[in-house]
Amino acid sequence: MSFLRILLVSLNYKPELTGIGKYSGEMAEWLAKQGHDVSVVTAPPYYPQWVVPENYHSFLYKHETMEDVDVWRCPLWVPVKPSGLKRILHLASFAVMSFPVVFRQMFRRPDIVLVVEPPLFCTPSVVFLSRIFRAKSWLHIQDFEVDAAFELGILSSNRLKSFVQKIESWLMSKFDRVSTISNQMIHKLDIKKVSTKKQVLFPNWVDINQIYPLNSINQFRLELNIPASNIVCLYSGNMGEKQGLELVIEAARCLKEHNNITFVMCGHGAAHDRLFDMANGLHNVLWLPLQPLDKLNELLNMADIHLLPQKAGAADLVMPSKLTGMLASGRPVLATAMSDTQIAEVLQDSGVIVPPEAIDLFVDAIEMLAEDAAERYRLGNNAREYAEKQLGLEAIMLRFESSLLECISQ
Repeated sequence: MSFLRILLVSLNYKPELTGIGKYSGEMAEWLAKQGHDVSVVTAPPYYPQWVVPENYHSFLYKHETMEDVDVWRCPLWVPVKPSGLKRILHLASFAVMSFPVVFRQMFRRPDIVLVVEPPLFCTPSVVFLSRIFRAKSWLHIQDFEVDAAFELGILSSNRLKSFVQKIESWLMSKFDRVSTISNQMIHKLDIKKVSTKKQVLFPNWVDINQIYPLNSINQFRLELNIPASNIVCLYSGNMGEKQGLELVIEAARCLKEHNNITFVMCGHGAAHDRLFDMANGLHNVLWLPLQPLDKLNELLNMADIHLLPQKAGAADLVMPSKLTGMLASGRPVLATAMSDTQIAEVLQDSGVIVPPEAIDLFVDAIEMLAEDAAERYRLGNNAREYAEKQLGLEAIMLRFESSLLECISQ
């Protein structure tokens, strides 16, 4: 097998513990372990807290080596309270400040340049430089950020929407390959007129040897003084605006008289403080900070029910990265999504689906699962089986590596 020189451009990267940074880091390290020469252009870690840690700097360039991967970190503006315009400026700052580093890395003559969306702002320079240096170009879409911005009301002008979508489609057409993480998102590529010959399904994965069902006494339950008989409804991950996490707080309020149901909110993000204030006075809601990877399996196994709320309009545009770990833990998932979405397809026999923002149905589903241990066990077993067959890291990365080699050969 020939070994490749790969340049990865990704706003998010290790040591971020959740979301795109986790997957970009694991992907780069897996490819490096196979013998490929991998370099990464990224930003300092900041997600999901929206705070750059003390050992990194927002406005300095930095080079480091992580697991045989050369990592070049570029200055980035990180808003304290991200909003629509601030998010755009935040993404644009990375595109501008990373350009000199990407340009310099092109003199290493990479065989392929892989850019992760978001941010779409980085794609013009990658297309331009790849053409000049005769490297293959690959766009990997984790989120359709343009569609999500309009669907969630971050941007609202119809004229602007039409203009931006035309630019987006034109940019996508210039890449040698365009991949994304679910079948529904592949369908979006059809709508955006990306040639089917360029499309690649590259789903997110889970290390099923690191995340697996546990039957021992759970340490998180002990630390939080949750009785063993209580049903724990867990949300773990980024607490942003697109999740619609208000639904969880509202459900907790509706079920506050059910002493055997406990809600645990684990993570951080732009909506954290607002949600925390919403839950004021609710003794059935407990809070945890984002946990390190070595505690993730124990955390996920605390759940009797995993919660995966999303706002209407978002479920087709993003495939939540946290879902893979939920399934691998062998616990049922309660999600909000419409019946024709990818989330609903994945969870058809390993969870319960209710429409977005339908609080009554969401509460009813929690009560049903809380009262039916046999159903929770059945759905959880199916979830683990799905993870083992469909989401294993090694199988997904081997297929991706094969697609990279095929792209280079054409």
